[in-house]
Amino acid sequence: MFTGIVEEAGQVVSFQLGAEAWKLIISATKAGADVAVGDSIAVNGCCLTAVAAAGQRLQFDVLEETRRLTNFSALQPGSLVNLERSLRFDGKVGGHFVTGHIDGLGTIEALEPRGKDFYLKVRAPAGTGRYVVHKGSIAIDGISLTVADVAGETLAVWLIPHTIEVTNLREKRPGDLVNLEFDMLGKYVEKLLALRTEQFS
Repeated sequence: MFTGIVEEAGQVVSFQLGAEAWKLIISATKAGADVAVGDSIAVNGCCLTAVAAAGQRLQFDVLEETRRLTNFSALQPGSLVNLERSLRFDGKVGGHFVTGHIDGLGTIEALEPRGKDFYLKVRAPAGTGRYVVHKGSIAIDGISLTVADVAGETLAVWLIPHTIEVTNLREKRPGDLVNLEFDMLGKYVEKLLALRTEQFS
């Protein structure tokens, strides 16, 4: 479980296909502290298990399905990735509850400064707009954000300069893909209502 409060933007050292899985090695400073083998780390919002940790290097095994269904397929040496260690029970919850299970890929339609802030507009996959509500929470590449506007499958959020500075959004451009995780509450409500409808139909 995570909060969507990114600790740092780490840098991809390598991402290669190994004998049994894709091997992702990331250079991290803050998020790499006190990480042990078996710990969960959110990488661009995707929950991964550390299989090796030494100094400022973290290594993960990535399933082919994970690579295919996330923006990991675009990772290359030098790419920035958002990192967050798993939530501690004695820690602060500054964002919202994020599971690290990606629901789909969004496409950036706009990312631009407007006054002192930044405006980010993303098109979500077809049929997923029902999970996005005005003033609701969404995780974009693992960043906990508040939806400012939603129309169909398109959503918009406002970003403060600090968010741009400490996350991988500083290198994103229109057309780039981002990992999306919708608020779990909406998905549970949808399933419960569907089951109730089936029960009384």
